[in-house]
Amino acid sequence: MTMRGIHPTAVVDESTKLAADVSVGAYSVIGAGVEIGAGTQIGAHVVIEGATRIGRNNRIWQFASVGGDPQDKKFGGERSELVIGDDNMIREFTTLNRGTADGGGATRIGNGNWIMAYVHIAHDCQIGNHTVFSNNATLAGHVEIGDYAILSGFAGVHQFCRIGAHAFIGMNCMVNGDVPPFVMMAADYGRPRGINSEGLKRRGFTPERLAAIKRAYRTLYVSKLPLDESRAALAAWASESDDVRMLLEFIERGQRPLAR
Repeated sequence: MTMRGIHPTAVVDESTKLAADVSVGAYSVIGAGVEIGAGTQIGAHVVIEGATRIGRNNRIWQFASVGGDPQDKKFGGERSELVIGDDNMIREFTTLNRGTADGGGATRIGNGNWIMAYVHIAHDCQIGNHTVFSNNATLAGHVEIGDYAILSGFAGVHQFCRIGAHAFIGMNCMVNGDVPPFVMMAADYGRPRGINSEGLKRRGFTPERLAAIKRAYRTLYVSKLPLDESRAALAAWASESDDVRMLLEFIERGQRPLAR
């Protein structure tokens, strides 16, 4: 290693901005337009292309591909970027693509996320904080993932879908609609399976909060009411519960059908 922790076999473009204590492993390639914050560790054989901004105290394991061109036929080489926050764990063979002009120009990943091996996060995705992507979870373009959401192994999400905060997507689940906050989805094509009770308890949700969320879930998924009537019921309870209000706001922002 050199003084700054850059292995002599690594190739780092002269325009790259690295904090003083960033380490870069053997045979990694870091291209033009990349910025990496303090405390971040880059493993061996990692490729990072710009424009990419990576925050503090991230760890990127060997063979990850970060900031590559979007897999979009409309992409014509225009400037776009990938923005990664702080304290993320990005494991082997992960692929994280930059955004496109049509999608706002940036793919964004927040803080404290655990992104396991072979995960793919496509162009223009917006990832919150403290999420978990298990091995081989895959996002198409323009997907939004809320805080604390968990995607199990081999889960796949269709383009433009949204996964709400604290949701849980089961193994092999194919998501082709919006999944509201707190909801568990399972089966080949996502079907609701209750709320993520265990996850919420671990995060300190009180029995009162859980009861309000369960009532909202039953109204939305068990009552068999039309969606408009379910929304009206949730609106009546929203003043009593921040969680119900968040769920209702998620539904009202949707452009794709709600996964029901």
